[in-house]
Amino acid sequence: MELMGSTLTATYSRPKSSHFLPAISTMAASYRSHQPLVALAQGSGMPWRTSGYYKSGNGGVSGLAASGLARSKTMFYPSNRAALTSRYTPDDWHKSNQCNYRESESSRNSAERLRRDTIRMIQDKDQLTRHTQESTSKNIGERITDISFWRSELNHEIENMVAEIGALSEVKRRLERALAETEGPLQVSQECLYHREKRMSIDLVHDDVEKDLLKEVEVIKSCQERMRRHLDRAIAQLAANRGAQHELEKDASDKVSAFRIDDRCHQLRNKSDGISYHRGVERNDPSLSLPETWCRFTDSNILHSQSERATSHKLRDEIEILLNATSTQMWNQFNTVNVAFTNRLSETADAKNSLQTHLAKTLQEIFQTEMLIESLRKAIRDKENPLKVAQTRLEERARRPNMELCRDNPHHRLVGEVREIEDTIQKLRDRLAEAESALQMLVKTKVTLEHDLSVKANSLFLDQEKCMGMRRTFPSTPRLVGYT
Repeated sequence: MELMGSTLTATYSRPKSSHFLPAISTMAASYRSHQPLVALAQGSGMPWRTSGYYKSGNGGVSGLAASGLARSKTMFYPSNRAALTSRYTPDDWHKSNQCNYRESESSRNSAERLRRDTIRMIQDKDQLTRHTQESTSKNIGERITDISFWRSELNHEIENMVAEIGALSEVKRRLERALAETEGPLQVSQECLYHREKRMSIDLVHDDVEKDLLKEVEVIKSCQERMRRHLDRAIAQLAANRGAQHELEKDASDKVSAFRIDDRCHQLRNKSDGISYHRGVERNDPSLSLPETWCRFTDSNILHSQSERATSHKLRDEIEILLNATSTQMWNQFNTVNVAFTNRLSETADAKNSLQTHLAKTLQEIFQTEMLIESLRKAIRDKENPLKVAQTRLEERARRPNMELCRDNPHHRLVGEVREIEDTIQKLRDRLAEAESALQMLVKTKVTLEHDLSVKANSLFLDQEKCMGMRRTFPSTPRLVGYT
């Protein structure tokens, strides 16, 4: 049963007497008959009056007096006629009494019926009010239970979200540390490339070490780019997580306020302090939602938070996989470069050793060639005196007189000796020229070998001391995954 409107305020007080009967003077109006009196006395305005009482010319008091006087002339003495003009007949008297009895009985029946109906209505309304109040209290209690349930769900989700934000923040810090750690290896690789540009001459080659170093730079930059993308995603996800947490905390705060208000309302009783009238408050509807939308709002907040947590957890897994993958990838490339460096250093060292061996042999050959040249020069010098002797003999014998100037055997022998010595000197000079040319070639080779040795020594210094010395500072795996 729905009650419309506001309750009327009134103060009820029971009479002090034991009988709940009003005074006659105050209830005079209640004696009016509730039935039309025309049906009781036809032709007369009053049921207990004679019809002759109302018969007059103008229907006034003079007509009433005339009819009474006419009746009195036949029944009483003439001396009492004036006094008896206003009297009624016994029938009128009995009729009046009977009419009063009926009217009294009707009024009493009506009042009794009204009293019984009123008492029953009061009892029904009291019971209805108690039932309505109990139902309202029960509804408020159920509402408190619902608020407590959703508040616990919100608090549980807030705790999970706070834990997820902490975990994602820690992974984000690890990612930032890992990203910062990659700057060192990248700088080392670039420094190695820079130092290897100082190689000289033939050693300035595009070898496997340089290829692997360039690939290492690409690998590190690729890892850094992927780390930066995941770092941006982590920052955005943290913002989304904090937004979901804010919505949950706001909803939970509203639930706490609503719980406090409803709990105070649930504890209010009819004799509680602080209750008062608030006229028209039932016409105001401050609520903007229905129970369905209220539940759906909190449920959507929780579902949104759970969705963000799932996305955050997935992102954390991806970051973990990324950190392990980038660490492994950089370490593999680092080892590949180191192996290439080791092989290149071995090759360079072998080449340097070979050059040193050839240089030693060349120096030995230069020494021997120089000794040969010196021997040839001495041999040429040794042929000068015999040539002079032979030419002097020919010159002296050419001054023989007349027929003594004969081409005898000594003459032919001296001529042959001069030609033989001159031919020997020419051959020695040719061989000396060849020896000097060979010596120049040996010296040139020596210079080339010494230059190559300096080049190889420079390359070994750059690769072994500069590059490999820096590469010893490559960060460890825990640092590359951001733990330290």
